[in-house]
Amino acid sequence: MAQKPRILQDGRDLVWSLIPLLVIALIVAGVSGSCSWGFGNSATEQKIPSFNVSAGLHADAESMPFPIREPKLPANWKANSGSTQEIGATLSSNVGWITPNGVYIQLTQTAATEEQLVPKLLGDGASGGGVREISGQRWVTYSGDDHRKAWIADMGDVRVGVVSRGEDSDMQTLAKAVTEAEPLPSKRP
Repeated sequence: MAQKPRILQDGRDLVWSLIPLLVIALIVAGVSGSCSWGFGNSATEQKIPSFNVSAGLHADAESMPFPIREPKLPANWKANSGSTQEIGATLSSNVGWITPNGVYIQLTQTAATEEQLVPKLLGDGASGGGVREISGQRWVTYSGDDHRKAWIADMGDVRVGVVSRGEDSDMQTLAKAVTEAEPLPSKRP
């Protein structure tokens, strides 16, 4: 078959030549497991990545210069993330869960001051909302511009933050669990 003269080629020819390439790319991505599709409005309806919170917090307890607590939470809370980040001149230990309501909730533990922690969790537009007492621990509440809330507790050598857009009852569950948890063993001096 003779090729079309260059003057007769147009955008349709380009589209028809790209379609097989896209089909091949989708097949390769699907076979290699690089793609996933989820449907539904709630995180509980999606495939939630798994994270070993206990191992992460034990590792942080060994490496962080402040006490780390491991809260005992309901079995239907799905741990999905863990990280560390700098706050001021120190680090923070961050772990997160998806609650049964399908909402993400994060626990942050750090030696940074409350004044350094709040903007890191909620941004510069955070405003104070009052104080709660949970299991004998004082928690200062804040709200951010994007409907996120943070509760901060000063536990001596460590500040603990609970952050979520979800229900106060979920935040209270996490706050109570971390308040009642003992610091994990550590090799720090």
